[in-house]
Amino acid sequence: METEDDQMNVENGCIIGEFDEIEYEYSSAALDVDICRRRINRVHREILESYDQLRTRSENLKQAKQKILSYSPGAWIEQVGGMKLSDYDIPQTISLILIGPKGSGKSSLINRISKVFEEDHFAPERAQVSCNSSGEGGTFFLHEYMILRKSKSFCLYDTRGLSDDPSDNIETLKQWMSKGVRHGELVTRKSDASNFINRMKCKARQSFPRSRVIRIINFVIFVVDGLSVLKSIDGDDKQKDYDRVITTAFNCPYLSYGDDKPVVVLTHGDLLSFADRVRVRGHLGNLLGIPSTKQIFDIPDRYDPVTELTIIDMLHYCLEHADKNLPHKRWMVIKDMFSVSAADIYFVAIMMIVFISASLYQVYVHRCLEQQKPKNVEEIVWHEIRHLWLDE
Repeated sequence: METEDDQMNVENGCIIGEFDEIEYEYSSAALDVDICRRRINRVHREILESYDQLRTRSENLKQAKQKILSYSPGAWIEQVGGMKLSDYDIPQTISLILIGPKGSGKSSLINRISKVFEEDHFAPERAQVSCNSSGEGGTFFLHEYMILRKSKSFCLYDTRGLSDDPSDNIETLKQWMSKGVRHGELVTRKSDASNFINRMKCKARQSFPRSRVIRIINFVIFVVDGLSVLKSIDGDDKQKDYDRVITTAFNCPYLSYGDDKPVVVLTHGDLLSFADRVRVRGHLGNLLGIPSTKQIFDIPDRYDPVTELTIIDMLHYCLEHADKNLPHKRWMVIKDMFSVSAADIYFVAIMMIVFISASLYQVYVHRCLEQQKPKNVEEIVWHEIRHLWLDE
């Protein structure tokens, strides 16, 4: 009778035999290809499982939505390193900025996010959507949107699409991330034609006043067109430029907070087959170096419980990481600069005691020496008494 151990030995023998055969059949390059294929298949399985989990969790949509509705800035701060809530510089409003190529669907995404939290489902769309990705269509002014109309807990900023010139993008992103953004500000680039800039400035003066409030960006939402990514996977060199633009912009150091990179939103998935959406998510994860199932959110242009839950999960991720990376108050920074350990304090105290003791001892010795000196003898002024012996 065959035991379980015997069966395992047989299986192990078969596996070892397979490895011996593979050692002769596969070259190193073929092995690398096989490993790469296995990794891609594993990522695709994880993405498929994430869609199944979303469908299951969408039954608790109301509960998930309530977490966002009850959010307040700083509520999800991780109090680590001995820090307290009062040690952080918490803004009144958390600011999230949408960044992506022209036509990636940033304005449409803002409308879909707003719809999730709108009580009136027949309310008009808030952001202007451009149907022409060429010419002068699109967003050229920074727009601020308070997503929760009854609360100022967080806002989204719609921005101008990325340029094909990486240097233009880096300069613009540095401006937004280091100096802040404000509603109504015109976004221009060095590569813009002068007549175009003049027309945009004319529009700004006529009907688009600029806000005085400057908001510091707390986290980044990077928006990518799924259809363009799919074309770039198997396309020619010109179509692969899309990958180059998003990779260069995404890896811009100004968009990251320490090790935390931006969240990625994949749009226009409704124009792709389900298999292509899975493929594009896997490709983006490998291209940008982030987990496909946890940091890339597939938000197609439709309204259903699964899409709404995906939007809520994306916002939860952004707000949680925004709280995590809130700056410390200035007095905390100064305190950290001058902070010393307990051992350093003990050493300084001992040295002060030694110095004071040595000083007191020197004073004591000096006084003792002064007391031991003989009293001064009255000095004789010889020229005054010289008559005493001259008269003789």
